[in-house]
Amino acid sequence: MTHKKVLVLVVEDEPDISGLISYNLEKAGLEAARAQDGRTALSLIQKRLPDLILLDLMLPDTDGTDICKSLKSNEKTRHIPVIMVTAKGEEIDRVVGFELGADDYIVKPFSPRELVLRVKAVLQRSGPRQPLSKILDAAGIKVDLERHLVTVDGIPVSLTVTEFNLLHTLLKGRGRVLTREILLDQVWGYHFDGYARTVDTHIKRLRQKLGAAGQVIETVRGVGYRFKEESSR
Repeated sequence: MTHKKVLVLVVEDEPDISGLISYNLEKAGLEAARAQDGRTALSLIQKRLPDLILLDLMLPDTDGTDICKSLKSNEKTRHIPVIMVTAKGEEIDRVVGFELGADDYIVKPFSPRELVLRVKAVLQRSGPRQPLSKILDAAGIKVDLERHLVTVDGIPVSLTVTEFNLLHTLLKGRGRVLTREILLDQVWGYHFDGYARTVDTHIKRLRQKLGAAGQVIETVRGVGYRFKEESSR
């Protein structure tokens, strides 16, 4: 029996960049499909759901953020991890991408090695896991690892894969301060200089989604973050 390779859809209008990305993905044992605009990308997705999408923000027919918004609002495609690929490097662009549900963000120019490493890291954390403890519960927040479900005081909260894993990591280490570098290693699966602010952006979004319960995630200035061991919430 032959097993299907993991499919990565590369949505990029620059043929040279698209070709370089596809070559390195295939060299790493992944299958790559290419689309030069949003319309082609959506058509390919309908024919076969990819395992991950590398999405350029600047496309000739639409904005990559609109495609991401469309994918994340559709029950059939919302589970597909999305990595934004763009020349834009301002923090506001990262924030917008993450708020739309993107799982990671990489800025051009990038090294092929870094790109492949981050693709594999996102695929790994979005894949099935066999956790030792299947349910974690503290301060009214319950994380069901088997069902991939988070509730706050019994009310379901919709999180992206990255937000879910970030909450799991903080809750699992509650009471301990986790540096941004540790969180990058454990949640994102990599650590590159300059990406520590990615953690801050996700923490902010996670707190917002948790509502009042988000106060249990404490900022330890100059160090990192901690899930409070006891909460008076």
